[in-house]
Amino acid sequence: MRIAITSDLYYPMTNGVAVFANNLAKGLAKQGHEVLVICPSFTGRQHREKRDGVITWYLRSIRFPFYPDQINEVPEGKEFLGMPLPRLAYRHGLWITVDPYPAMKRILNRFRPDVIHLQTAEMVAIATRRYAKKYDIPLVSTGHAYPDNITSQLKILKPIKRPLDAILRTYMASFLKHSEYATMPTEMAIDDLVPKKRKHFQVTVEPLSNGVDLAKFGPKKAPDRIYRKYHLPKDKPLILYVGRVDPEKSISHVVSAFAGALEKVPDAKLVIVGDGTDRRHLQDLARALGVEKSVIFPGRIYPPDIMEVYRAAALFATASETETQGIVLIEAAATGLPLIAVDAGAVRELCQHKRNGILCHPGDVAEITDAMVKLLKNPELRERYGKESLEVAKMHDLNRTLRRFVEIYQEAIKLKQDKLD
Repeated sequence: MRIAITSDLYYPMTNGVAVFANNLAKGLAKQGHEVLVICPSFTGRQHREKRDGVITWYLRSIRFPFYPDQINEVPEGKEFLGMPLPRLAYRHGLWITVDPYPAMKRILNRFRPDVIHLQTAEMVAIATRRYAKKYDIPLVSTGHAYPDNITSQLKILKPIKRPLDAILRTYMASFLKHSEYATMPTEMAIDDLVPKKRKHFQVTVEPLSNGVDLAKFGPKKAPDRIYRKYHLPKDKPLILYVGRVDPEKSISHVVSAFAGALEKVPDAKLVIVGDGTDRRHLQDLARALGVEKSVIFPGRIYPPDIMEVYRAAALFATASETETQGIVLIEAAATGLPLIAVDAGAVRELCQHKRNGILCHPGDVAEITDAMVKLLKNPELRERYGKESLEVAKMHDLNRTLRRFVEIYQEAIKLKQDKLD
């Protein structure tokens, strides 16, 4: 099958959409399909690469300076008289394509896809939908985001956030609505984005996990080199967070909760893996709470090292309220870690309360603190929850996801043919 994957976010970016799209492309190519990826360039110029059996066209792009590119490290903000200045722009801003349609048309006409799988809702997505409609190409769309993923990033939007979220919700749902078939990572994500009354929403929207390669994870012992390389104490219990370090992830609640937990478990350490716009604020918060020596910021860590960092941890903690699934939660569960999370978004499908972790109320720092203390002080409970995490993770094997997407592509092709007939 000739499969085109289009996305405004792609490898080597580190967000969930980029990771999933890259895993999907490589997995489909490994199965013998011809796979083409179209995404913005990370150099500004258009070019073509082939890696892992996948042909990737990077389209001509420009910097969007108001959001970091999630590739380069976010630099420390400037100060004036000891006070941090508000950050108005980023040197390494997000790469975006302004008018991708002409280039996409030429590339797709040469490739002649049997089906197109759309991942995002920005400029590349708009051009994808236009092309699929004009040339009657079956279109599959996957929704990965909530409006809050966008509006929480740009503080300037705060006064109009609520009406803007409603507009964005309708806009994001429209890409699912105008496809032959659509997916989102969880049923809860679908319930949040897709209108409850689906009279005019006649496209099937299926919950289908993003999945991870379970063969790469598992509850093994982390090698000594990982502790040395990332300055992790080997004889201390580590609470781990992995992901973007941005405001909508609510990591400040994790740091504040950890400060409380440290009073009862003074040898614990909090490891925040990742980078983003909120890193400096979190470092300042740790200092203000007097726990800066117990909070470690190793920055972004890539495979295969990240798998070993999971294995070095005692438990995984997040306070994010905006997850449509959370690949890092699957990875943590697949490593056999007990989970702490908040009951918001679609997290409860992975962090199942009192089965493989503890679900707290959103924003309840005291409750997160109690969960940390409970798990850190009870190794038997950690072991029991960890074993259940492995069982939960089995439902999110990437191979299962790949098989189902191939079936969906075939169904989309049939649905399009039926429309044309």
